[in-house]
Amino acid sequence: MTDTLSTPPRRLPTERTRPLDPPEELGRLREEEPVSPLLYPDGHVGWLVTSHAAARKVLSDQRFSARGDLKKVPFELPSGGRPWETVPPGFFMHMDPPDHTKYRRLLTGQFTVRRMKALEPRIAQVTEEHLDAMERQGPPTDLVPAFALPIPSLVICELLGVPYSERPRFQDHSTTVMRIGSSHEEVAAAFATIYGLIHELVQLKHKEPADDLLSGLIASGELDDAELTGVGMLLLMAGHETTASMLSLGTYALLRHPGELARLREDPELFGNAVEELMRYLTIAQFGVPRTALEDVELEGKLIKAGDGVTVSLAAVNRDPGRFEDPDRLDVGRSTSGHMAFSYGIHQCLGQQLARVEMRIAYSALFRRFPGLRLAVEADEVPLRSEATMYAAQRLPVTW
Repeated sequence: MTDTLSTPPRRLPTERTRPLDPPEELGRLREEEPVSPLLYPDGHVGWLVTSHAAARKVLSDQRFSARGDLKKVPFELPSGGRPWETVPPGFFMHMDPPDHTKYRRLLTGQFTVRRMKALEPRIAQVTEEHLDAMERQGPPTDLVPAFALPIPSLVICELLGVPYSERPRFQDHSTTVMRIGSSHEEVAAAFATIYGLIHELVQLKHKEPADDLLSGLIASGELDDAELTGVGMLLLMAGHETTASMLSLGTYALLRHPGELARLREDPELFGNAVEELMRYLTIAQFGVPRTALEDVELEGKLIKAGDGVTVSLAAVNRDPGRFEDPDRLDVGRSTSGHMAFSYGIHQCLGQQLARVEMRIAYSALFRRFPGLRLAVEADEVPLRSEATMYAAQRLPVTW
């Protein structure tokens, strides 16, 4: 074990030479030094993890904290920082046990197999309604506002019990929060708007409970209104931004891989497996998962000191040839067991089963309804959200 830096620290590689592949530098680091010194924007020197084995160790070890007040992120923040420097009540993804354990237990009880199963007909209905609208409008269309954004937005509204009329407000403001280029003032204003919306919703559910997630949490009696508002706000933002990003980028990837798309058309049963492969291959959380060492920890022969920031590059991990054969190839029939697109450990995505159902239904319906779907511009002309925490197509012009 060594406590000296074997190579000079460098900034997180973000430059992509191919739009669907992670930065090449991440692959080189994974091969040569899977735990390497990382220079953070504030001058702090921490660590970048790029191998599957090292990532599993970090994300399953509670000596590496997810606490928001300790968190160091590897990209530039707007002046003034982010609101999670003081973690709001209920924002359990920025907490460690035992606080995290309480929220996770309560929410696991709400994300039941029964509820996810019950949502499937509604997801299918919402999907078909938007595809009907696309068909009526006729080509060309931008698939992002027509398909990728509204479907998960409506589904998370359905789950939480948000009135349909409020959907556009939270969608716009949560996009502002997730965009790296947003100013501190813009982020703060968007947070305040979403918080106010959810707080009003909590008050409504006290008076008029229904069969939705917020009503279920209220019935538990374990959370106060501030906690309920924070949990609802977190789920609202996370529950649509990630799936919307995958629907746009996954469609783009399949249109750029006609051979794989043909396999899906010939065997629609493959769509479930294709969702897992698209998650692995694309890994939209492009800047990684941040953790902070609570004590000195040895990792792959390196001494991670207490207080050091550690960034796990999920994009690099999911392309690790030590775990996945020929990882840079999209193969909708491969075994993707062990991919970390939903992260790993106690903070693994709580809504992953809902996301899987949404993507399976939406992808299969889209390509069934529009067998001639194709890009309406050259593939390299599709603008991608390289500045956002979740990589996605900013616009996806298609025709059929």
